[in-house]
This record gives sequence, structure tokens and C-alpha cells, in this order.
Amino acid sequence: MASETFAEFVESFLRNVSIPEPLPSGIEVLQPYSDAEVRRVLHTMCVRYYAKSSRRIGVWGINPGRFGAGLTGLAFTDPWAVQHDLGINTTLGGRREMSAEFISMVIAAYGGPQTFYHDVYMSALSPLGFIRKGVNINFYDDPALEKLMTPNIIRWMDDVLSHNVRRDVTILLGSGKLRTFMERSVREAVGVSEVIYLDHPRYIMQYRRSSVLEYVQLYVDTIREAVHST
Repeated sequence: MASETFAEFVESFLRNVSIPEPLPSGIEVLQPYSDAEVRRVLHTMCVRYYAKSSRRIGVWGINPGRFGAGLTGLAFTDPWAVQHDLGINTTLGGRREMSAEFISMVIAAYGGPQTFYHDVYMSALSPLGFIRKGVNINFYDDPALEKLMTPNIIRWMDDVLSHNVRRDVTILLGSGKLRTFMERSVREAVGVSEVIYLDHPRYIMQYRRSSVLEYVQLYVDTIREAVHST
């Protein structure tokens, strides 16, 4: 609708996101938005942090995992971050998730969630996550799943970019396989002029932990530079 706010768009988009085709054998989709508490948290988050109609930079991950956004419905946000970073009381429970822990540090260094989400729309190329044999799987790790997901990812990303999320520059969290996928299958299809690639939070927390503060500052500086670019 013409009067739809960004908060209303994000809430509706995520609550209604679905994969119409059957998944490859052995792969299950994470469906957090079927849970009433997740829907309540999502609504509160959108109203509180996405209400202002600013022109935002998209920051994209791969797809949710079962301890982070696959549980909370919010990208790179585990239940601890819902409660302590976003200030939303919730009955959602679970342990800290490494990527969410890193993004918590980035948001704090950026100036807090109000400032961060005023400038940033944080999501994933696939807002829905996947598991196989009870373990997280990235959509590009299974050829059949990647083939299935590619047109959906293009459609979802184009929809978001059509709602005042910048198409001239975007930030992707993944400098290996995700970068290859983006350049090969998505960038031209959605008309993004510039993609800035940063190492994924999980990679940083697992393999570059001693340099985590430097990476946090790199994220903050990169996002701020993109926000202020013309």
C-alpha cells in the first residue's frame, strides 16, 4: 500500500516469507515466524527501530542458524541480544550465538540500536535458514538447494531494495563462497552498483578472536562510510 511504512513492510515481509517449492530431500527449513512470541518480538523490534523512514544500507548475511535468527526471527540476533541489546522482554530462550555476539559489539560501537537501525537494514540473502540432520546448512552448500533458492533470493532482495534500502551500495558479510554466489547470480539481477564484502562474523569469532576489536571497528567504519557515501 502507498502509505506503508518501512516498519510495516519489514514485519509483513518477514511474517509472510516462504519457499513455495519443496526442499531437496533431507533438508528442513527453519520457520521462526510461525511462533507467536517471535511475531510479537518482530513487531516490537520493527515499531521501535524501523519506524523512521530513513534511507538505509542493506547488510546481508547468508541465512539464519538455529541458535540465532532461526530462533528469534531477527538477523544476527539471539535471545540474549533481544533482551539486552534491543531491550525487548521475551520468553525466548537459548545460549549466546557467536555471530550474534559479534554483531552486538558492532551495534554498541556504532552508538546503540537506535542509531544502528536508523542507518542499517540487517537481514540475510535468505531470511529463512536450513538444517540437515539437525545441523545448520548454508543454502550454497547443497547444489540443489542453491538452484532452488537463487530465484527466491533475487525476488526477496529486489523487494527489500524497492523499499528505500539503497541499491547503489550494499554490504555482504562473507568474503568466500557468498561473495562468489553474489557476483555470479544476484548482483546484476537486482541492480546493485557496489557490493562491499566483509569477513563473516562467525569466521571472525572462530578464527580471528584475538583481533575481534579491530574487526568491530572495521565493520563500524565500513558501515559509516557507506551510509555517508553518495
